[in-house]
Amino acid sequence: MRRQLARAGRVAATGALSLLGGCSMVLFNPKGDIGEQEKNLILIALGLMLLVVIPVIALTLYFAWRYRASNTKAKYAPTWAHSTAIEVVVWTIPCIIVATLAVLIWKTTHSLDPYKPIESDVKPVRVEVVALNWKWLFIYPDYGVASVNQLALPVNTPVDFRLTAESLMNSFFIPQLGSQVYAMSGMQTQLHLIANSAGTYAGRSSAFSGPGFSDMNFDTVVTSRGDFDAWVARAKASPQTLDVTAYDSLQQPSRKNPVTLYSNVAPGLFDGIVYQYMRDAAGRPICTTANADMYVKPARLPSHAALVSE
Repeated sequence: MRRQLARAGRVAATGALSLLGGCSMVLFNPKGDIGEQEKNLILIALGLMLLVVIPVIALTLYFAWRYRASNTKAKYAPTWAHSTAIEVVVWTIPCIIVATLAVLIWKTTHSLDPYKPIESDVKPVRVEVVALNWKWLFIYPDYGVASVNQLALPVNTPVDFRLTAESLMNSFFIPQLGSQVYAMSGMQTQLHLIANSAGTYAGRSSAFSGPGFSDMNFDTVVTSRGDFDAWVARAKASPQTLDVTAYDSLQQPSRKNPVTLYSNVAPGLFDGIVYQYMRDAAGRPICTTANADMYVKPARLPSHAALVSE
């Protein structure tokens, strides 16, 4: 019987490893401080929960073996109903685990808040992210350039992201840097990340957004500061400019878009995208930029009369 159980255990372990063979496990190979903290949080939480799961599985197998019908030496106690020692164990251990997890989650909820800036002596790079159908637009307001489906970052430099979506909701995620954040039309959110190692890391949308969802990927290229400055110079030299007309063409649904660099990004474009669907009580567009009217698309908005009638 013991040999059969051991053989079954080996078979189960082999099957589990074969199922995980295609997984790259990028979450457990972080390349940034936020990703490292999130990996540690996952492992600590998993270990605490296994303190309950592993003993339960082990005792289940032990009881099945110990109290099998053929074991005449096992004590038979049909009237047994209570054990104070068992009650203390089954209540105390879970309570300690839940309390520990509560304290851990409380601390990490604040320390890993995506809105919380990363402390560093290096000035952060600002990136405005727009989820389009089905591609990603990255605007660098401090440099006046933009890119499609490629995010360039300098190593060991905090990155201050602002995110929104043109229409469908998407989820911005760079697994090796950490923190999945949703991008929604008419709203903006924030995210702060840092990459501590140079390399190219996969980025993706992790929220289904239609037929082009599977192709909505991008490369995060982390380089030295000098190489990043060279990338910015190449973007500034690009013959393609991202004005309102170019953006209106770009935001049309498309799939498998190649990496494209843009120079001379229209001022306030990101704010115009965020506020393009918003109106005040008088039906006027709401935006924080002086030339916001040029970004608002009235054809996509109900008229003021229609709003009043509703």
